[in-house]
Amino acid sequence: MANEIAGNLDGGKLRIGLVVSQFNESITARLVTGAREAASIHGVAEGNLTIFYTPGSFELPAVASKILGIAQWDAIVALGCVIRGETAHFDFVASEAARGLAEIARKFATPVIFGVLTTENMDQALARSGGALGNKGFDSMESAIKMASLYRQIDAFSTSNKEQREK
Repeated sequence: MANEIAGNLDGGKLRIGLVVSQFNESITARLVTGAREAASIHGVAEGNLTIFYTPGSFELPAVASKILGIAQWDAIVALGCVIRGETAHFDFVASEAARGLAEIARKFATPVIFGVLTTENMDQALARSGGALGNKGFDSMESAIKMASLYRQIDAFSTSNKEQREK
């Protein structure tokens, strides 16, 4: 029989960092509200959730890397909103935020969730930050909790497997 390992939504005892862009703050504040709601619903203690604010989404990877380098976190959730404009700036910011956060997740072997909205206009951003399409801050926090749980289970499985091989 195959072993099956999947994350769950038990946020008890998890320590989660929330890294949030202040650019497009009318949207990112709504994402933070959703993330905090999900954390509360799934048992993440308020004291185990720390919010770090960056000027924009481009700076999210730098702050995520800094906090992972100085403290132990079960997961990081990066929230931001980049809305396409008339120049290529959108492409550079969105691409570098995504690339940087993925790189940090691999470097620190810690879940780093990409909760950055990349939309064509403000209406799409509003729809994804508590509007008709839900709240991606809420969804990102749920992903973080599931991934942190999955990482813990993988660690336990690895330890158990190692002990069985040594017998």
